[in-house]
Amino acid sequence: MADGKPQAIGIPVSGQNNTTRIPAFDAPKKPKRNMYAFACAILASMTSILLGYDIGVMSGAGLFIQKDLKISDTKLEVLMGILNVYSLIGSAAAGRTSDWIGRRYTIVLASVLFFVGAVLMGFAPNYAFLMGGRFVAGVGVGYAAMIAPVYTAEVSPASSRGFLSSFPEVFINAGILLGYVSNYAFSKLPLHLGWRLMLGAGGIPSVFLALGVLVMPESPRWLVLQGRLGDAKRVLDRMSDSKEEALLRLADIKEAAGIPEECNDDVVQMTKRSHGEDVWKELLLHPTPTVKHILIAGIGIHFFQQTSGIDAVVLYSPKIFKKAGITDEDMLLLCTVAVGVVKTMFILVATFLLDRVGRRPLLLTSVAGMILSLASLGMFLTIIDQSTKKLYWALALAITSVLAYVATFSIGMGPITCVYSSEIFPLRLRAQGMSMGVAMNRVMSGIISMTFLSFSKAITIGGAFFFFMGVAVVGWVFFYTLLPETQGKTLEEMQVLFGTFFRWRTTMKELEKNKRVTGTDGEGDQGNGNSQIHMGTAKN
Repeated sequence: MADGKPQAIGIPVSGQNNTTRIPAFDAPKKPKRNMYAFACAILASMTSILLGYDIGVMSGAGLFIQKDLKISDTKLEVLMGILNVYSLIGSAAAGRTSDWIGRRYTIVLASVLFFVGAVLMGFAPNYAFLMGGRFVAGVGVGYAAMIAPVYTAEVSPASSRGFLSSFPEVFINAGILLGYVSNYAFSKLPLHLGWRLMLGAGGIPSVFLALGVLVMPESPRWLVLQGRLGDAKRVLDRMSDSKEEALLRLADIKEAAGIPEECNDDVVQMTKRSHGEDVWKELLLHPTPTVKHILIAGIGIHFFQQTSGIDAVVLYSPKIFKKAGITDEDMLLLCTVAVGVVKTMFILVATFLLDRVGRRPLLLTSVAGMILSLASLGMFLTIIDQSTKKLYWALALAITSVLAYVATFSIGMGPITCVYSSEIFPLRLRAQGMSMGVAMNRVMSGIISMTFLSFSKAITIGGAFFFFMGVAVVGWVFFYTLLPETQGKTLEEMQVLFGTFFRWRTTMKELEKNKRVTGTDGEGDQGNGNSQIHMGTAKN
């Protein structure tokens, strides 16, 4: 006021129609997409294509393997699902391995293992040799499933973390679609050759992945834990939306790693840490209420993702369509390709909604849609099963229900499981916490895929999907009551929302109240365009 320029603080000047606003009080502009972080997230997440390809290709290859090797349904379902059990070895080792050699070289290791496994499966002369190949590939898949979301979450700026962290799920779906297309492409070859090429072709992308990952930078969080602050700062400068955000992210990581804020040396001597023993004690033996809540949420979302039946639908879609009344082999494989196309389309839509709509709305809407589509699928398959003649209308509605199920799964439950579980664990617990979530995911996936044929025979195929519907209902209640919204929060700030379990809404209201109070005093970082990285801001 003293300078005689009232227009500078938003007061109209006599005779003028417009008002000049202080920039600090304007809404911050949404930062442009960081293309370097975008490219690194794509490269890391492409590792997930290995898991997707195996799921997709085995759905069709299983039909030909069963014919060629003359194995029973029981042996077939064990073959289909055993990779998930084998992947537990990779998931269990990935936390310590990635802390030891870094996130980047762990991704290379995953690609090499899958390549070797794919070659062994492609040359398998019998069932036992085939199982050996699946063991090696499974360990590689376990590494990939754990490390890809961790690396992506650690390099992503807060404004696009949901978008970038959903990439592993995007590439799982792309891999599934490629597997389905491979089934159809090689199905015309001689029986003994077709399924071997289907499985062996999975080794091709792993070669390019291993080479591509070598040009990526190491995770800034891993660099800090090695005492390489200078390297971490240079990576963060390229990965963040602004210099200010890079400094804030570095400060968060330094604090979590126990490095004094005033320490700005390029290289610092880190105290010798145990190789994860203290972390496991904090996670399992002496967890705080916050860690307990994070564990329940992070492991629970992986549990319900698989027990709601997605692998049964994706892995056994040809069997499901055959049960619904489709007998032509080409038509079975084409319907399976349609499942892959729909699944991939909707996962792409989800990536653009995660940072706009938020995690909770998408997740709850997705699971509600899954419940309805599972109910309709169970009903129409039961009608078909009970009928003595072919019901084309029921067949069409059963196929529609399958497509609706994979669409609603992909719009929320699929990508959000990866995003949510990777962003809620604090730095010191992240690698081991994520490995526990992935282990739960693979265990339940293995159980479902190795028992679905027997289970559906025991209670009918319609009854199996009614069971999955019941699990999805329980999952929806779990998500509604225990999972807070995490959109726009920094990784290290996330734990503020956890620890109160069913009372997290009260904590959220207090945070929103504090945001309104601090937002009116003109302080904070309103002027730097980085408000999305602070606890009180959830919108982008």
